[in-house]
This record gives sequence, C-alpha cells and structure tokens, in this order.
Amino acid sequence: MSGGLERRLAELVAEASEGAVSAEAALAGEHSLSALGLTSLARIRLVDAIEDVFGVDVDLGAGPGADLSTAEHVGDLAAAVAPLLKRRQAS
Repeated sequence: MSGGLERRLAELVAEASEGAVSAEAALAGEHSLSALGLTSLARIRLVDAIEDVFGVDVDLGAGPGADLSTAEHVGDLAAAVAPLLKRRQAS
C-alpha cells in the first residue's frame, strides 16, 4: 500500500473525527479507530470525505473487506480504497 494513501486517509480520519483522533494516532495503528474515539457519525463523515477527495463511490454493502464503515485501521481503509482508485483510473 502506498504510504501517501495511508497518510491522506489518516488526515481524513482526523478531519472526520473533528480532531478526536489525530492523524498520527490513526496512522500508528496501535489501537483501533473505535478505541481512539472514531464514532459512527465520524465514520459516515469519513466515507463521505473519501468519496469526495478520491472521486470514488463507496458501496457499503460490497461485501467483506469492502465496507469502509467497519474498517478499524488506516491500513484496512487503504486496502479497501486502493482497488476503488484503480477502477476509477481504468475507466
């Protein structure tokens, strides 16, 4: 996974959580995003931000591993977003 993608996603986590979760803490991955304080409302904001920033459509019902609303680490988010970016680039 691209470190740049993970960094940007960590920044989006911080923005979506209104600073409750720092980008550094999210990127470190020592604790789950939920344990760091990412709420369900912040998760919705995060999914919206990912769609806006990366120009992708997130299908929350896309199956295991694709549901960004349950991703607990930035690496999980990056693993789910990377294929969406590839699909967008291919189209």
